[in-house]
Amino acid sequence: MPQNNLLHAECYHYLFDAAIKLHQLGLDCSTPDHGPIRNVKGVLGCGGHISTSVKAGADSNHEIEPLRRCIVLDIEGTTTPISFVTEVLFPYARGNVGKHLSATYDTAETQDDIKLLRSQVQDDLKQGVVGAVPIPSDDAGKEDVIAALVANVEAMIRADRKITALKQLQGHIWQTGYENNELEGVVFEDVPKALEKWHALGTKVYIYSSGSRLAQRLIFGNTNYGDLRKYLSGFFDTTVGNKREARSYVEISESLGVDKPSEILFVTDVYQEAVAAKAAGLEVIISIRPGNAPLPDNHGFKTIKSFLEI
Repeated sequence: MPQNNLLHAECYHYLFDAAIKLHQLGLDCSTPDHGPIRNVKGVLGCGGHISTSVKAGADSNHEIEPLRRCIVLDIEGTTTPISFVTEVLFPYARGNVGKHLSATYDTAETQDDIKLLRSQVQDDLKQGVVGAVPIPSDDAGKEDVIAALVANVEAMIRADRKITALKQLQGHIWQTGYENNELEGVVFEDVPKALEKWHALGTKVYIYSSGSRLAQRLIFGNTNYGDLRKYLSGFFDTTVGNKREARSYVEISESLGVDKPSEILFVTDVYQEAVAAKAAGLEVIISIRPGNAPLPDNHGFKTIKSFLEI
């Protein structure tokens, strides 16, 4: 990574820390005239600020519908081919989990990842989840602990589980891949054009994915069309809630500060997510992309094949 990028990353690290502390105090560092913000977990703004109370797109007009203040996008099957996730990202994480844990085992970051995994595996063992194996205590030695972690993580990846413990570790593994130029994020051709258009019109665009916020920033910061994060206002992950539960979209609506949930457009390829978002009052469009799963007959949602149709 070039030295200037490292300096920028270090600056953003301190900005994130400062922003999080302000957020915990109920202060919005990005919109000083808007007063206290709601304490909603799971969204960090693009560029290092908390984006939780922005009256997004209040000056939007022109081609954007008057009540559409924000657009929230899914990633897999919506902005990005499913094949990139299943054939590139997942195999990379699976193939490097042992190497990553061995190289970073004593760091605070990896110890936090291990703590989350231990907790998740304990729950999995109680529930009889297939593939879960006990993780020995640290007294058993680093090699035995890592071997058990690898077995559990591989089983989680095979099952495509949408759990924070897995997604957080994957994000850290992928970060190394991007830094070493072993990975490049992929988005569909229409995505950068649409993001640029919406940005120019003042429409705030957010990402909501089961992948960690770090993983989301890595994809959009290292795409086949360059760094697209300048067009994004924030990132939601599963800490705000499961994507198939209506309450998650209520949380998102409250965090974005819109007057009505219908001022938010949610775009996804997953029918169950569309149903949940609609139940929360959001406007919903389903993305039809190559490789996506077929939709139920008479699903009742508007569909698009390109963001340029929005």
